[in-house]
Amino acid sequence: MKSLFMDTAWKNLILVLCQDGQVVASVVKEAFKKQSETMFVELQTLLDQVGWTLADIQEVVITDGPGSYTGLRLAMTTAKLLGTQADVTVKTISTLQLYAGVVPQANVILDARGGRAYVGHIEAGNTTWMGILPIEEVASFLDEHPGQLYGEGELVDQVAKASNFVQNVADLLPLAQAVENVHALVPAYMKENDSYKV
Repeated sequence: MKSLFMDTAWKNLILVLCQDGQVVASVVKEAFKKQSETMFVELQTLLDQVGWTLADIQEVVITDGPGSYTGLRLAMTTAKLLGTQADVTVKTISTLQLYAGVVPQANVILDARGGRAYVGHIEAGNTTWMGILPIEEVASFLDEHPGQLYGEGELVDQVAKASNFVQNVADLLPLAQAVENVHALVPAYMKENDSYKV
């Protein structure tokens, strides 16, 4: 199985090519609000490195949020085109899963602007809770949910562990959720007080 992973939801452009679950090529670069300018060039470079074309891709996995409105739509639109025009399987993971990977217990926080944060608790790669909280409530959430912190710890004056995005992609591929109706796929935008227990 030849898989393409794409994440354009936040500050990075992350592209990973995998074959049978093993990473064969990848790029991770900061490109906040510039993913649209660089994604297709970087993707073509990766494909050339391994001698693949887009026609070789059998599965596309993307992050479906939370994240930047425009950023989320870039990877999602590309995945939808491949899923409908090339009959490629499309799967998703959350942006918060990507940051945490499959460690036993993890918390992820990302800036949601306006004094708010996207917050998630992840256990062995599975999201047990995610939502949007006022910044002043995040510290209490972290106290109640032990685990390694990832993302933007500076929001709560804590040091977050750096995410190994490429390894996390390889580890999370088996947990990605298949999209039954690609036409109905939409980003997981969060609104004030939205929370999801999985």
